[in-house]
Amino acid sequence: MAAYIIFEVDVKDSEQYAKNRELIQPTLEPFEGKFLVRGGNVSCLEGTWNPVRLVVVEFLNSTKAKEWWASDIYLPAKSVRQETTETNMILVEGV
Repeated sequence: MAAYIIFEVDVKDSEQYAKNRELIQPTLEPFEGKFLVRGGNVSCLEGTWNPVRLVVVEFLNSTKAKEWWASDIYLPAKSVRQETTETNMILVEGV
């Protein structure tokens, strides 16, 4: 079953965060991950949730998603993201 990691990202240092964008793509390929949403315009339709930036990454399953998140190959990009943003992240399984 497909699984999705959803990031709500508030970038605090856009110059340094640009490194994350360069580093992250090659880390997804070994885990068969792909971007579905990567920072497009966000509009609130109901409620009060109004994230500045959303990212959605699709994986074949939650195991692959967790393996990617915990991997050494993702660590440099993760470190840049953690140092330059405030992030909320969830893993959700698809239908």
